[in-house]
Amino acid sequence: MAQESSHRVVMIVSAGSNPFELGVATELFGLRRPELPVPWYEFELCAATPTVRMHHGFFQLTGVAGLDAVDRADTVIVPNRPDPETDPDPAVLDTIRRAAGRGARLVSFCTGTFTLAAAGVLDGRRATTHWRWADAFAARFPQVRLDPDVLFVDDGQIITAAGSAAALDTGLHIVRGDHGAQIAAAVSRRLVFAVHRDGGQRQFVEHPLPDVPDTSLGPLLAWAEERLGTELTVSGLAAHAAVSPATLHRRFRSQLATTPLAWLTERRITFACRLMERGEERIDVVARVSGLGTATNLRAQLRRRTGLTPTEYRRRFAGTR
Repeated sequence: MAQESSHRVVMIVSAGSNPFELGVATELFGLRRPELPVPWYEFELCAATPTVRMHHGFFQLTGVAGLDAVDRADTVIVPNRPDPETDPDPAVLDTIRRAAGRGARLVSFCTGTFTLAAAGVLDGRRATTHWRWADAFAARFPQVRLDPDVLFVDDGQIITAAGSAAALDTGLHIVRGDHGAQIAAAVSRRLVFAVHRDGGQRQFVEHPLPDVPDTSLGPLLAWAEERLGTELTVSGLAAHAAVSPATLHRRFRSQLATTPLAWLTERRITFACRLMERGEERIDVVARVSGLGTATNLRAQLRRRTGLTPTEYRRRFAGTR
């Protein structure tokens, strides 16, 4: 049976907030989950005003808590802003600064990254935001290390998500960090959503359509996924697809916005992570089975992707926790 929660999640809403992101936070942190053998979260909405006119005035929220609710929160969520280049409410910024100062975890969805940056809590940190607003963000907040190609960035105390759908990826990542891989997988099954979504938001950036569509890479990717632990190379992928390596590169660029080698490495890192989450502690075995080859390469690739060593990753995400 689920235990009483001691972790309080508070989401700040403001005029124009996206209902989808509010729904994501409510679904992940606000619903009771008695079937899970862990203490779940206490969830609350708050705002600077008693009534909040939501996105395009579709509906209004009334009776939400005041901003002082944030002062009691362990995790604070900042949703998107419809016009991220306008100045946020000063009271909201002061509230965020207080939360950061006392060590609360801060989470932004989509253009909510602009609010965190305006509060000054992202200075010197790595973060992401929606690709459409990446250039504007970089110009306005050059002190933030923006990574516009990923679905979310976990920089320790602060986690930033890209577009609205990436809020789901981010929320499940938070659940996995708090409760382990098995609990996150159970929640994802309830949501009918992948606990790990491949790739980054670069694949969603608008690109001109090619005059002649390339053949789908789907069959090739499925074939390669079953052989990650073998000596699979770009030349081997091209040979299986019966095309030249140059043609294969063009197809990967146009369809996935990446290279064959980068895709192959990313899939191997993901496979290695899954093995460690399932409890495999022998790093040389993980490296060999995932196709990364050596423990040294595994450590380097894992640190590049997550900032963690294999030991730290297992401690944080292994399902045996």
